[in-house]
Amino acid sequence: MTDAELAAHLAEVAGKILIEVRESGVFEGKALGKAGDQTANQFLVHALREQRPEDGLLSEESKDTDERLSKERVWIVDPVDGTREYGEARTDWAVHVALCVNGKPEIGAVALPGLGTVLRTDAPIAVPAAAETPRMVVSRTRPAAEAVAVSEAIGAELVGMGSAGAKSMAVVRGEAEIYLHTGGQYEWDSAAPAAVALAHGLHASRIDGSPLVYNNSDTYMPDLLICRPEWAERVLAEVGKLAS
Repeated sequence: MTDAELAAHLAEVAGKILIEVRESGVFEGKALGKAGDQTANQFLVHALREQRPEDGLLSEESKDTDERLSKERVWIVDPVDGTREYGEARTDWAVHVALCVNGKPEIGAVALPGLGTVLRTDAPIAVPAAAETPRMVVSRTRPAAEAVAVSEAIGAELVGMGSAGAKSMAVVRGEAEIYLHTGGQYEWDSAAPAAVALAHGLHASRIDGSPLVYNNSDTYMPDLLICRPEWAERVLAEVGKLAS
């Protein structure tokens, strides 16, 4: 398999594993989230070490080491992006598998198991036409103040949604025009979504407009903008006004 085929295959299989864990009926609440995270992580980590033993690896659910920092190729995975949504049997959760090359999110796949679909860098879909009134996806439980302020400035409609992967893919799938995040994330939250968004011709950057750079010693990545390219300049300008 090519790297892109591998990413998509692993994301899809991990998603099916997660559905099976949930439907087993032996876990509930936080125990379900923990079981799902650990089971999917074991599959992804073992599969990547078997299929790409020379590459680096960073996973939310595995202890990080400095070994990956010397690698040009590093896989960055999030076994369950949106554990709460997964546990509640919602559809707005995801599985992220990305390959970053020299810090750039080059290849990736985001599975949306609740919807039975996988978005991938090597098979981009046609992005639907934009809505006349822009829609901005935000956290369904705690929308960031910056996102609310920008939405008011540009006349955007706020759409509450769960995980980062689900929100990012909502832009790819034409369900929203803008995903602006300022509440703190880590590299595994955005590596695969950014790779997929870029492969679909969308804008993906930090909120100061700088590029997204991965495989850093500090994996904290506090902010993210994924949007249709025609909205990037305006949104970045409004964010800049808030910061000044």
